[in-house]
Amino acid sequence: MKELQDIARLSDRFILVELVDESLFDWNVKLHQVDKDSVLWQDMKETNTEYILLNLTFPDNFPFSPPFMRVLSPRLENGYVLDGGAICMELLTPRGWSSAYTVEAVMRQFAASLVKGQGRICRKAGKSKKSFSRKEAEATFKSLVKTHEKYGWVTPPVSDG
Repeated sequence: MKELQDIARLSDRFILVELVDESLFDWNVKLHQVDKDSVLWQDMKETNTEYILLNLTFPDNFPFSPPFMRVLSPRLENGYVLDGGAICMELLTPRGWSSAYTVEAVMRQFAASLVKGQGRICRKAGKSKKSFSRKEAEATFKSLVKTHEKYGWVTPPVSDG
């Protein structure tokens, strides 16, 4: 509840939250701002996309465990957004999570990682309209956590592909 109240007080309207079925444990979050110098911001302007819609599902023991976070729309490519809208960010894993993180801080970090990872709005015919699914996002996230636990969370240089 405190997180929700803190977000409502944000003066910059960086994010807006809507509860899913009035549940404090299931939020849809509208991310209205990314770096205005980024190609993603340009994509958003060109496609008249007002926000990136995310879903956050909080565990019973939040803030001691991270929420599960995924992109709902628009369909993004790159920017550490994977199949199903899963998000590749260490801070969203039990190992990378700190109970000191706020939802606002997580969203600001996500916005920065979208830009750093050269995220774009998908415009490929047939793919751009396909919805992300929760089941696919959960499976992808589980797989990426397993991979990173084995090989680490070091981000390779862009020149490495």
